[in-house]
Amino acid sequence: MPAVDTPSPSLQAATGAPRRHLPVLLAGLVAVGLAVSVWQPHDLTTWFLETVWILIGLPLIVLTWRRFPLTNLLCCLLALHALVLMVGGHYTYAQVPLGDWARDTFGLDRNPYDRLGHLMQGFVPAILVRELLSRTSPLRGSRWLAPLTVCACLAFSAVFEMFEWAAAVIGGAAADDFLATQGDVWDTQWDMFCALIGASVSLLVLSRVHDRQLAAVPAQSSV
Repeated sequence: MPAVDTPSPSLQAATGAPRRHLPVLLAGLVAVGLAVSVWQPHDLTTWFLETVWILIGLPLIVLTWRRFPLTNLLCCLLALHALVLMVGGHYTYAQVPLGDWARDTFGLDRNPYDRLGHLMQGFVPAILVRELLSRTSPLRGSRWLAPLTVCACLAFSAVFEMFEWAAAVIGGAAADDFLATQGDVWDTQWDMFCALIGASVSLLVLSRVHDRQLAAVPAQSSV
């Protein structure tokens, strides 16, 4: 019988190493970032409300990793989004120094860091939703995958706005730092619009890269 070439264990280990090491490195960086961001924040309650997604998501990813490892692209995006949340939680979105610099340099009416946060609220969840749908439903390769992903991101943005509304009702003036409206009566609509733009751009720019990484995910890791 003809010999069948199979990769040696050492070669498999070498090629799989980057996939294993990058998520561990990113998880460690996020954990360190959390520790730094909670050190003397502007307001501890605001920090918790902004970073609660990380406090829930990071342990969940770790606990489910063996059964459902994520692509490297998604891991990098989640770590980047975590950084944006931690900075916003530490300073509050209306007082992030980088946003103050952008406001003063470009003559803006407000600190734009909150807008960046909501763009990321669409940009990163779009790849998360796309990955979950591609691996757990018949939608992979379907023309419905992109519009349903954008709809899911918009739904999450709307739920987040209701979460902010509930915080305002419960906390009153104490929730102003969390809301970060900066006097804009259309802030809620702008937030959801930014999430829509972020999700749409993410799918247009990253879908092909994401598909290549999804193809390399071991079949047994898909649900």
